Amino acid sequence: MVKRFREWNPKQVWLLPPSVDEFIPEGHVAHFVRDLVADELDLSAILDTYREERGYPPFHPAMMVGLLLYAYTQGIYSSRRIAKGCIERMDFGAVTGFQKPDFRTINLFRKRHLAALGGLFTQVLSLCRKSGIASLGHVALDGTKVKANASKHKAMSYDRMEKAEGEYAELVKGWLDQAEVTDLAEDVRFRDKQGDELPAWAANKVERMKRIREAKAALEQEAAERAEAERKAKGKDDEDPPEPPKVDPKAQRNFTDPESRIMPTKDGFQQCYNAQAAVDADAQVIVACEVVATSADMAQLLPMVDQVKRNTGRKPRQCSADAGFCSEENLRGLEERRIRGYVATGRQKHGTKAALNAARGKAGSLIASMRERLKQGGWRSPYRLRKQTVEPVFGQIKQARGFRQFLLRSLAKVQEEWRMVCTAHNLLKLAKARA
Repeated sequence: MVKRFREWNPKQVWLLPPSVDEFIPEGHVAHFVRDLVADELDLSAILDTYREERGYPPFHPAMMVGLLLYAYTQGIYSSRRIAKGCIERMDFGAVTGFQKPDFRTINLFRKRHLAALGGLFTQVLSLCRKSGIASLGHVALDGTKVKANASKHKAMSYDRMEKAEGEYAELVKGWLDQAEVTDLAEDVRFRDKQGDELPAWAANKVERMKRIREAKAALEQEAAERAEAERKAKGKDDEDPPEPPKVDPKAQRNFTDPESRIMPTKDGFQQCYNAQAAVDADAQVIVACEVVATSADMAQLLPMVDQVKRNTGRKPRQCSADAGFCSEENLRGLEERRIRGYVATGRQKHGTKAALNAARGKAGSLIASMRERLKQGGWRSPYRLRKQTVEPVFGQIKQARGFRQFLLRSLAKVQEEWRMVCTAHNLLKLAKARA
């Protein structure tokens, strides 16, 4: 007896056109994202930019927004990979209706509407609040280093800039002198040119010298601004001659993305940005997000708490953060905002008295009071919620969905890119809540 198999004929022509729902099962995230974008999000900030009636009709902006958001929920961020998904993946087809925008169209749409796409974060957060998955009873804050779209080997210190500027200037001067000497001879050979052009192989060094000078001037400007700020803080008379600013010889500037910084990570020092997130403890919904170009977290606690109120219309009842956010000013700010704070005052090594020695603050200070609050609470202290609230979110974004490096450059652009990533995270939480 011969075993019978199901018929397999990939070239069989369909008699009736199929429906999207026949390919992707009901309840899939693709359907959720598509319907939410079409029915619940306000896309007027994007739609209002299209006023020209002439020309071939472009892809519908709502479809493009749905495509980008769904791709981000699947850990796909590159415009080329998104375009490839439109061709090869059924779930992408469920969002686009099997339309296939190419990677240039996707990239240009994202660049053109980057600010509006980042602004969808607050709309999705509002939907999460309405679904009851962000009560703001306890909010945990933390930051994570995300690689910039720039190599750390493209950075140069101020000390090295001064040496390289002299080296390149001397080299270029030699080329120009040589060009001047041979000008008459070359004039015969190059009648349509000036005769003193640098050869193609030399142009890169000239451009590099120019960029070194620009970076050097930027570091000097930053040093001058810091010196002026310190001078005003000390209350010195404006008529006093200002001291010449001193640039730290180790201060670095990256030629690819000048606003990114060298930051310590678990993989050593990398060219990074510091991505901040405030996460609600109910369902790990991100209620505030920001990107800064400094490795320290301390200055971000109060701005992030204030952003939570701007995004949601109310402040959290409790707030927890690790020792990187601890300072007298931050603890005082939480008290003034009437938020119950749980901020670590130092790292404790098990089996030692390092906590008492490492904890900052004198007796009677806010830091000392915070240390006692955490100590008295013990394992029941709400501080325990910090690690299980915000740390998994970074794991889901960086490990599960593979977002470990920004695609865009400059602080303003990576801030909007991070908001899109956080929006995709909240969409998945919302989809799970509505399932």
